[in-house]
Amino acid sequence: MLELENVSKSYGSLRVLEPISLAMEPGKTVVLIGPSGCGKSTLLRILIGLIPSDTGQVRFGGVEITSKNVLKMRHSMGYVLQDGGLFPHLDVRQNVTLMARYLNKMTPAQMDVKVEELAELTKLPREALDRFPTQISGGQRQRVAIMRALMLDPPLLLFDEPMGALDPLVRFDLQNDLQSIFQRLKKTVVLVTHDMGEAAFFGDDLILMSSGRIVQRGTIHEFQQRPTDPFVTRFINAQRVCPIGAG
Repeated sequence: MLELENVSKSYGSLRVLEPISLAMEPGKTVVLIGPSGCGKSTLLRILIGLIPSDTGQVRFGGVEITSKNVLKMRHSMGYVLQDGGLFPHLDVRQNVTLMARYLNKMTPAQMDVKVEELAELTKLPREALDRFPTQISGGQRQRVAIMRALMLDPPLLLFDEPMGALDPLVRFDLQNDLQSIFQRLKKTVVLVTHDMGEAAFFGDDLILMSSGRIVQRGTIHEFQQRPTDPFVTRFINAQRVCPIGAG
């Protein structure tokens, strides 16, 4: 289980996150959603230990993530950025196996087998494996980033707006394929997006944030039928996703 207890963050006088406590069940997909600047990406970066919280604790599998164990704890997490975060001087195969080689986790033969399996899982064309990031499409780069996140078979996957920069058709295909991967692997997933349609598509559990606080948590149906704050209604209607009150 992934747990946060009274986690907050400020930058000087700017309060980015109000104290937040959450528990995320294993094997579920939790979507953090909200407008730009609401604190959702900050929360995700605290989860993976990229930035420290000012207060509170983050625990994964019952173990508190601290400055002393954060590097080891990250080995249990896969992280995918909006632009993929691939190294341009490494080819696809080298990008995917980077951490496995650094940690000496697998033999070269084992890595080759795993890369082939992940390419099939993510529907990356085999001929792309020996190309560099600039030689493949944006959608393919995101598939490579997903492969890299899965290489060490971590129980927790974290996605920071992974499809925000893709065109609608590529995004649609990747959403469907990613959903299939989630269903097949049964991993704990935390996904950040500002798109309510995407959140409704992926999320077992949606968490809507505004101004560093959680406004509502639940399903898209609960957001639509039982909004706990006027902001919930405004946010949904602004995106034209099954507007509340529409016939």
